[in-house]
Amino acid sequence: MAMNFDQLKNDWSNNEVVSTEVSESMLKIKDARTPIDQIRKKMKHEFLWQIISLLVMALAPKILGFSSNLSSTYFLFFSIVCGFTAYYFFKFYTFYKHSYDLSLDSRKNLLWFYYEMKINIELYKALTYIVSFIYLSFGAIALFITRGNILVKLLEKIPLTYILLNAAITVLIIGLITESWAKYSYGKHLKRLKVIIESIDEE
Repeated sequence: MAMNFDQLKNDWSNNEVVSTEVSESMLKIKDARTPIDQIRKKMKHEFLWQIISLLVMALAPKILGFSSNLSSTYFLFFSIVCGFTAYYFFKFYTFYKHSYDLSLDSRKNLLWFYYEMKINIELYKALTYIVSFIYLSFGAIALFITRGNILVKLLEKIPLTYILLNAAITVLIIGLITESWAKYSYGKHLKRLKVIIESIDEE
């Protein structure tokens, strides 16, 4: 009888340890919801701003008073931008929607959210670079359309290295802005989420 009592006592102690560990893990998982909610909020704002940006871009020829030839060229480039943006929106929305469908009550699901969000940030950066290059290309073509032979003669006098240097600086500035925006919008929330995930892993 004493042995059974001792066994029951040990089982009770073990159950208390497990319950404590589960409770601490669940509290940390609950804490992870805060940065996740912040990220979702940022994503929602990002989506709205992207839509507004596309609408402004669509109205740009009318606002800036483009000629018919220039407007046709612009909308050709704009349609390419819309194609890349539509792909990004699809990936963006799929991840956003699935993050609500998936129950974020385990370390595995938190890891999924963390890495998928990082992938979406990289896609966002890539989209920014692609759109920037497309509009830089349009800007170069627009100069030729509006100024013609005068611009050609002017460019012949400017060293190629100078033109390439300015293009590189422009790309660098765009890159810095993109990296800074991604870090400001999502960086701190992802760092906090990573710390929580790692603390759960250590238990």
